[in-house]
Amino acid sequence: MRRAFLNPAVAAVLLFLTAMPAWTSDASSSAEVQELLEELKDPEQERWQRIERQIARLWSRSGSASADLMLNRGREALQLGDSDAAIEHFSALIDHAPDFAEGYHARATAWFMAGDLGLALDDLIETLARNPQHFSALAGLGRIFEDFGEDARAQAAYSEAAAIHPHRRDIKAALERVERRLVGMAL
Repeated sequence: MRRAFLNPAVAAVLLFLTAMPAWTSDASSSAEVQELLEELKDPEQERWQRIERQIARLWSRSGSASADLMLNRGREALQLGDSDAAIEHFSALIDHAPDFAEGYHARATAWFMAGDLGLALDDLIETLARNPQHFSALAGLGRIFEDFGEDARAQAAYSEAAAIHPHRRDIKAALERVERRLVGMAL
């Protein structure tokens, strides 16, 4: 029953993501982030890890000291393996700063670690609504689609992530893995 609902819902998400206007939070759309994303797209970029860290650092700035504190506390809880505490911190962060994309992305990670793929999917959709260039959220979306057995949708999400960030080996490997399965199905 859930799978029957999932297919139209997933299709609607992908349609929404490709058709949505470029509405994002200030941190995700700043000129500095856009410049770094352009540098990151260069397949010959040798400093990609440094650029990736700079982007992540900028995306992690909410503009509110209390929101940043909640994000850091949630991340610390995740590092300790306490996904329940992390979810509490990230939920408080989202209540405090509902337009902050990184709050949703962090909570999606915590939901995923807790084994709740549906709630992780919801938060990834919220992340991408606020920051459509969030390559980690796109990769997470691909992973969840893959876990649901939705290889075509996983391929689309991984492809979007790879177009933004062509250097991540995990994204390349996931894309290749899904494409092999899709080719095998076609034969």
